[in-house]
Amino acid sequence: QVQLVESGGGAVQAGGSLRLSCACSGRTFSTYAMGWFRQAPGKEREFVAAINWSGGRTLYPDSVKGRFTISRDNANNTGNLQMNNLKPEDTAVYYCAAREGTEVYNRGREYKYWGQGTQVTVSS
Repeated sequence: QVQLVESGGGAVQAGGSLRLSCACSGRTFSTYAMGWFRQAPGKEREFVAAINWSGGRTLYPDSVKGRFTISRDNANNTGNLQMNNLKPEDTAVYYCAAREGTEVYNRGREYKYWGQGTQVTVSS
């Protein structure tokens, strides 16, 4: 059983930065692709970033491209999401997710394992 635990959320002002981490336990982390998603109150879950098993391929939506960077440390079973130049519209609960296989996807249904989420609040 794969367990994912996010950390690093918090409250920042617009223009600030946060770094989210996702600790993975239970299976071989390096064989999984990872994704980050977010959900704001009253809105649907939104794709934020994805990375393949080796870190050689990443995927971002236009809304965060150039501001967010996804990375992973397979030696420490950890995934990270560096968020810079945060905007109030980035406010949401952020979830990390993992899936077996080599492909990266922007669809939540492709991911089997999910963390509990961490709150990110950006004030103007």
